[in-house]
Amino acid sequence: MTGAEIVVEALKKEKVEVIFGILGGVLLPLFDVLYKKEIKFILTRHEQAAAHMADGYARATGKVGVCLATSGPGATNLVTGIATAYMDSIPIVAITGQVATPLIGNDAFQEADTTGITRPITKYNYLVKDVKDLARTIKEAFYLASSGRPGPVLIDLPKDVQMKETKYHYPEAINMRTYRPTLSGHPLQIEKAAALIENSKRPVIYAGGGVILSGASSQLRKLAEITNIPVTMTLLGLGGFPGEHSLSLGMLGMHGTRYANYAVMESDLIIAIGARFDDRVTGKIETFAPNAKIIHIDIDPSAISKNVKVDVPIVGDARNILEELIKKVKPLSLEGWHKKINGWKMKYPVTYKKDDDKLRPQYVIEQIYQLTKGEAIITTEVGQNQMWAAQFYKCSKPRTFLTSGGLGTMGYGFPAAIGAQLGCPGKIIFDIAGDGSFQMNIQELTTAVLNHIPVKIAVLNNGCLGMVRQWQELFYGKRYSYTSLGEGPDFVKVAEAFGARGIRVNKKSEVKKAIEEAIAEKKLPTVIDFHVEPGENVFPMVPAGAGLNQMIGGLA
Repeated sequence: MTGAEIVVEALKKEKVEVIFGILGGVLLPLFDVLYKKEIKFILTRHEQAAAHMADGYARATGKVGVCLATSGPGATNLVTGIATAYMDSIPIVAITGQVATPLIGNDAFQEADTTGITRPITKYNYLVKDVKDLARTIKEAFYLASSGRPGPVLIDLPKDVQMKETKYHYPEAINMRTYRPTLSGHPLQIEKAAALIENSKRPVIYAGGGVILSGASSQLRKLAEITNIPVTMTLLGLGGFPGEHSLSLGMLGMHGTRYANYAVMESDLIIAIGARFDDRVTGKIETFAPNAKIIHIDIDPSAISKNVKVDVPIVGDARNILEELIKKVKPLSLEGWHKKINGWKMKYPVTYKKDDDKLRPQYVIEQIYQLTKGEAIITTEVGQNQMWAAQFYKCSKPRTFLTSGGLGTMGYGFPAAIGAQLGCPGKIIFDIAGDGSFQMNIQELTTAVLNHIPVKIAVLNNGCLGMVRQWQELFYGKRYSYTSLGEGPDFVKVAEAFGARGIRVNKKSEVKKAIEEAIAEKKLPTVIDFHVEPGENVFPMVPAGAGLNQMIGGLA
């Protein structure tokens, strides 16, 4: 087979259903094989969007997402999407074209050192110089992307390697001597964790994205319900534990609930599962949970004690470890602790001003939640829209809240929604967007229209870069330096120009009907342009450099 034929056969072996990307000169041999249409290919309008689509597909399905780009600018356009997946441990395989091997290093047309550029933002990457190595490389790439702590893997593929021939053999399994993730927790460490739990009076479970990646959501719920321990989640952990559950504290951190942050600060034991003690979660790290012992369960040993010193580290897969831990724990008497937390919940609910006719973004998200019965897959852009979605859409299942956490990538949500819809064709997919973020990949309306992908885009249009404007209001004396987007485009006309459906909403009374119409649309993407209150802020909020118990704000 030629190298190009090997790539397609290998992708079929890996059960790849869809590839996202844009072709180019050095990938012509590969695209000539793809012409047979044995694998669905989605032609995007920008390579960054292709990477985000592969990412959204991976988050929604649990499978490896695949994207393709040509050499030089095609490959460099993937970088933001690859970095987004890397920061959030999302399994994607990116295949990039490269100039022919004799030209590498000679500044050839559309040449870039793709492996050098992406080395810091990939779990591993390859430059394939011999067609004999190609099948094994692809097998390794999928294994690396999906095993251990998942992440993006890149394969750089020169044009001549695609054209050369070799005998095709695809390995059945991969055994890499230098890469052997620990999957089972150490029994003695699990015993120590169980003893700490048994003796705790004010415990809190702190669940991160690793719970979802490992498929440990049901085990987490079982642990919480057996022990009566309340659960708080990171942004990426949302959906890992039911948001409406009586033990749920919602999200913690900078824009988390007051009661989650207060509970963490007053706890005597934190059980961290698949989380990395990110700065947005801990606040001022010197003051974080001052009286708590910490159990940290994570598959990545380098994440443990990286930011916060822990007392009982347990390296391994969260699902396997929780299954063992469940066998060793028993119900705890935590009436006093729950009474205190319930008091905080009553005193500090996450809410907003509701007693007027103004169109507020929080109301829009509440209506999306009610009208989808909490069953939609939500993607978000980044900024205020993202935080409001996290606060007011109570996800009950894993893989239903897709957002750029670590990198905070504007322009992520819409292409991720397209990827999620292709992975979950029967689901309702809503991208909760800001008018600033949506414009960063708005060209993908064409992709959605031509492929009949009926995603819904709820644009919370406040005419500004809202989160940055909020910081300028609170910490920079209301000096709004270049955060206004002006009048902006007419999103309804833009949607219609692309062949999509557009709905404008100016009044609170129009919200429900618009959402219902979007849900009813089964073939076209629908953009709902909600003209919301421009001065609305995301509260509560932990200011930069403050402790978690130093939250500010109330009603916007």
